[in-house]
Amino acid sequence: MQTVWVVAVAWMLFGEANARGSPLGSQDAEGSVPLPLDSRGQAIRVLDPGPHVDCREVKKQNSSGRCSFIKTNPDCQMEGGFLNYLNGVFCVFPASLQPLAITLYALWLLYLFVILGVTAEKFFCPNLSAISTKLKLSHNVAGVTFLAFGNGAPDVFSAVVAFSDPRTAGLAIGALFGAGIFVTTIVAGGIALVRPFTAASRPFLRDAVFYMVAVFLTFVALYFEEVTLGEALSYLGLYIFYVLTVVVSTWLHKRQRRERLAPPSPAEPAEHPTDSEDGDASSINGGDYGEEYQALLPSEESTFQVLIRSINPLDYRKWRRKPCYWRLIKACKLPIEFVLRLMVPIVDPDREDQNWTRPLNCLHLITGPVFCVLTLKSGVYGLYKIQGIFPVWGVVLLAGAAMALVIFVTTKNEVPPKYHWLFAFLGFLVSALWINTTATEVVNILRTLGIVFHLSNTVLGLTLLAWGNSIGDMFSDLTMARQGYPRMAFSACFGGIIFNMLVGVGLGCLLQMTSSKSVVRLESEGLLVWILAGALGLSLVFSFLSVPAQCFRLGREYGCCLILYYLVFLTVALLTEFRVIRLSTY
Repeated sequence: MQTVWVVAVAWMLFGEANARGSPLGSQDAEGSVPLPLDSRGQAIRVLDPGPHVDCREVKKQNSSGRCSFIKTNPDCQMEGGFLNYLNGVFCVFPASLQPLAITLYALWLLYLFVILGVTAEKFFCPNLSAISTKLKLSHNVAGVTFLAFGNGAPDVFSAVVAFSDPRTAGLAIGALFGAGIFVTTIVAGGIALVRPFTAASRPFLRDAVFYMVAVFLTFVALYFEEVTLGEALSYLGLYIFYVLTVVVSTWLHKRQRRERLAPPSPAEPAEHPTDSEDGDASSINGGDYGEEYQALLPSEESTFQVLIRSINPLDYRKWRRKPCYWRLIKACKLPIEFVLRLMVPIVDPDREDQNWTRPLNCLHLITGPVFCVLTLKSGVYGLYKIQGIFPVWGVVLLAGAAMALVIFVTTKNEVPPKYHWLFAFLGFLVSALWINTTATEVVNILRTLGIVFHLSNTVLGLTLLAWGNSIGDMFSDLTMARQGYPRMAFSACFGGIIFNMLVGVGLGCLLQMTSSKSVVRLESEGLLVWILAGALGLSLVFSFLSVPAQCFRLGREYGCCLILYYLVFLTVALLTEFRVIRLSTY
C-alpha cells in the first residue's frame, strides 16, 4: 500500500518537469510569458502578483489562475529539493481533487520523518560512535559532541535548510523553539510521571543556564530580525564553551569523589545517585542493532551469500516473536533500510569483524559517492557535463568502481582490512546527506502546507516539524526512564536541545553567509514568535526555580505542571495563529 501512494506522489510531482526546469514557464524569443488557456482555448487573465506578493495569496485567485500564479510569483519558488509540491497541488490536480493531494502529502510527510529517524538511528549514530571510538574521545566529550550531533541531526539539518531562505527562517525558529518547549515540558514531565526521581543538581543547573543564554541570544536576533556574523560565531563559541564546561566540571567532580569517598566494595552496586554524568549507555542505546547485524559465517558462505545476507534488513527470528504493531512499523521501515544498506557502510568497533562485509563495502564505494554527488544542490553538480560531454556523476561512478575493484581483489571476506575504520567517515558523509536531503523535502512540504492552509511558518515549525523531530527523543527518553534511568533521561532533555539551538542557529546562519553577505535576515512572523520565545524562556525559568525548590526531588506534581503548561502554551499559540488573540500592532 505504501508503494502505491509513494509512486502516486512521485508521478504527481514529476508530471510537469518543464515547470520545474523553468519557474517562469516557456518563453518566446522576446521573453514574454504566454498566458495559460482555459478549456475553451481562451487566454486566462491572471492578476500580476508582483515581486513581493506573499505566495499564500494564491487562495484569493480563481481556481483557473492559481497554477499560473505560483509559476510567475517569485515568492512561490522553492530553493532546493527534488519535488515541486506547489506545482502538484495547483497544476497537476484539479481543484476538486486537492484534498487527495493534501492527503498524499501528509502521508509522504510522515514517511519522511520515518526516513529521518531510521537514517539517524541505524546509520548516522553508529558511524559517529565508531569515529569517536577511533579518535579515543572520552565519554563526556563524545556525549556532548558526536552523540548530541547524532541525536539532533534531524533538527540541525532542518534548521540549516530552513535558514537558507528568509521566507522559511521562521520554520527553523519555530521548530527549534517548539522542540525545546516540547522536550522540556512534555518529555521531562512524562519522565517525572513515569518514575519520580532525584535530579542531578549540578548538571541540571549548568544545562539550564546555558540553554537560557542560548534562548536569550535568539530572542535578540528575533528582535533585530537579523543574525550577523559575530552573532553566528557567538552561538558556536558558546557551544564550545559548554563542551569545555562539561569536561572540566566532570573532571573536578571525579577528583572530589576520589578524595572524599572510599572505593566501593565489590558487593556494592556500581550505580549511585550522584551528580556524575557517566554511565554505561550500551544497554540502553544498543537496541536491536546487534541482533539485526548478525555475525557472518564466511567459511560456510560464498561472497554472493554474504552480500545477500548483509543487505537483508529483516531478522526473521525477531519478526516471528514481535507483536503486530511492531511488524507494521517495521514493514514501513524496510524499504528505506534496504536502500540505506546499499549506500551507507556501518563500522562497529565492538564486533570482532567490525561489521566488515567485503562485497557490500566494495559496493558502498560506488553507490555512496554517486548518491552524494547527485544530492548536492539537488543534483546540479552531479548532472553537470564536463566539456559538455561526460557528466560528473559518471566520473565519480568510474572512480568508485576502480577503487572497489582494487579493495575487492586485495581483501578477504573473513578479515577486515586495517583501513576499514575509514568506511565510518564515508558512512557519516552519506547518511548526513541523506538526512539533509530528507530535511529539505520536509521543509518544502511544510511550506507548501502553510501556503495551502494559509498558516505561518512559525506555527508549522512549533507543531509538525517540532513534533516530528522530537517524537523519537520522547519515546527513547521515556523508555530509558522506565528501565530505571530517569536521571539520565532527564539530563538528556536539557543537554540535547542545547546542541540543537546553538549549532542549529549558528551553523545554519553561518553557512548562508558569503564574503558579500555577512547578515542573515529573519522575516518577522508577528506576535506568535514572541509568544513562542516567551513561553520557552518562562518554562526554563520555572524549572530553574522549582527544581531546586523541591530539593531536586521531582514527582508527579512537577510532571503534571509541565504537561499542563505545554497544553496552555499550544492553545494560546493556535489562538494567536488564527487571530483570536491579537494586538492592534499586528
